Amino acid sequence: MGGTFILRVEDTDQTRFVPGAEEYIIETLKWCGIEPTEGIGFGEGQYAPYRQSERKQLYKEYAEQLVENGQAYYAFDTPEELEAMRERLKNESNQAYSIATRGSMKNSLTLSEADVKTLMESGTPYVVRLKVPENQTVVIDDLIRNTVTFNTNELDDKVLLKADVCLPII
Repeated sequence: MGGTFILRVEDTDQTRFVPGAEEYIIETLKWCGIEPTEGIGFGEGQYAPYRQSERKQLYKEYAEQLVENGQAYYAFDTPEELEAMRERLKNESNQAYSIATRGSMKNSLTLSEADVKTLMESGTPYVVRLKVPENQTVVIDDLIRNTVTFNTNELDDKVLLKADVCLPII
């Protein structure tokens, strides 16, 4: 069959950290006769580092590149503002932070460049959100569902990165 199996560990939520969990995963894979091509416990390769928390700088660089290219944006909304948005949209079919709502929220698409800079320099918490393109039809050939078609207006602007930890949201 071929292919590459990379063992990567998602360790961003340190409140759920379990001592010995990595070792258990490695031993279980070995017991099953499954050996990753590279990864934690299996040697360094071109896709290292393998702990998500060790890839912060890489994630930050790519997030900034997406913002610079207009494919993502900074959002400074507080939890209270997000909850108010959800409450406002509770009777709508799409209650998410999306093309329909991003224009009324506190983000780098609605704020001046100077305001964004001030917020970032002052340490205001923010996230980087994917800027989903407006009103595009997406067609996917799915092995189980066959052809799947949807409009990008149905999607939300997913959080890609939390700036306080520079880690993606999984």
